Amino acid sequence: MEARRVVITGTGVISPVGNDTAQFWSALRAGRCGIGAWPELAEWGLPVKVAGCVRDFDPAAYGLTVKESRRNDRFCLFAQAAAWQAMRESGLEAGVNIAPERLGVYIGTGIGGMQTFIEQTKVMLEEGADRVSPLFIPKMIGNIAAGNIAIRYQAQGANLTTAAACASSTQSVGEAFRAIRFGFADAIIAGGTEAVLNPLAFGGFVSAHALTQAEDPLRASLPFSADRGGFVMAEGAAVLVLEEYGHALARGAEIIAEVTGYGNYCDAHHATAPRPDGLPASWAMRDALQQSGYRAGEDLYINAHGTGTRLNDAAETAAIKLALGEEDARRASISSTKSMTGHMIGAAGAVEILASALALRDGIIPPTIGLTDPDPECDLDYTPLQAVERPVTVALSNSLGFGGHDASVALRKVSK
Repeated sequence: MEARRVVITGTGVISPVGNDTAQFWSALRAGRCGIGAWPELAEWGLPVKVAGCVRDFDPAAYGLTVKESRRNDRFCLFAQAAAWQAMRESGLEAGVNIAPERLGVYIGTGIGGMQTFIEQTKVMLEEGADRVSPLFIPKMIGNIAAGNIAIRYQAQGANLTTAAACASSTQSVGEAFRAIRFGFADAIIAGGTEAVLNPLAFGGFVSAHALTQAEDPLRASLPFSADRGGFVMAEGAAVLVLEEYGHALARGAEIIAEVTGYGNYCDAHHATAPRPDGLPASWAMRDALQQSGYRAGEDLYINAHGTGTRLNDAAETAAIKLALGEEDARRASISSTKSMTGHMIGAAGAVEILASALALRDGIIPPTIGLTDPDPECDLDYTPLQAVERPVTVALSNSLGFGGHDASVALRKVSK
């Protein structure tokens, strides 16, 4: 079967730096930090001081009723809000301009309805198992975000939930790209969501020595910096409408960027630490770029996984050099938008693919804020402190997740 072209025709985001695409992109371009103090952390007896919290989130603004809000975990509400934005922007409507069975939903989440799990565990322990809510399972299970989005938009095509830690939604977008490219769907609502700012999750990551203990929000998420001390936990969601190019053209849809490649490998090395030489991660980048027809010397932007942990940033730098070669690696513009948003776990990949698409569209490279003292091991162009105007033709978004999951999605500026 001949490979088909795949484009992005709708976007939506709920994030610490804005609850729609315009707010989100304005914040990234300005280098505005969405990380803030989190007083509850002290009450829980934890040494962590900051988090990337979604603010001013009103489910009603995205067409969700009070009843629906009560019957959904926060992670699912975020996903539905981002999907509402993306579908409105795309103009797709099942049964009107796309057959329901040709519209799918692929949503990634690293953890799912953790807050519901905590609340109902407390009910079980204090009141008994027979008092657990009948809504416990449908609120908690990770696939419910994809299921509820499908119900809302009558998307009767393939429905997939990916759970690959920090690479979850990069995989969901990449697998959606493949499904459309090879004819299994005409459009897929794809992205990721996460909402785990709770004491259990913080406690687990603290015990794993993964989180920064910085007190200043502006000096907390420091990807590629010599004084980086761990990542900042954050929450949110991002959803993209991926659509077959001819289908989008036929209905006059606005195209934001073209999805052109996807690579997916595993370190098979350690449960939480990346493979130091970055080899499997480099294969994911190489595959995505080769599928995109990338040529040495092209203007390239890389949205790095860039968590701000000691091991990740060095391994990713090594992987970029392996994938591109030393000369092209130094020519590329790279940044970590986690310096502004924090690490949104299962939502991070989709959020960063969105940022990559907007960077392509506008010729603006978002910065890595806080990068005043680069680590000598991390010696590439990470776009420190301020956004840079640079027309780029190819973008690459990387995700490296616990379990060794390495995934990359490549995009191109739209060409007719």
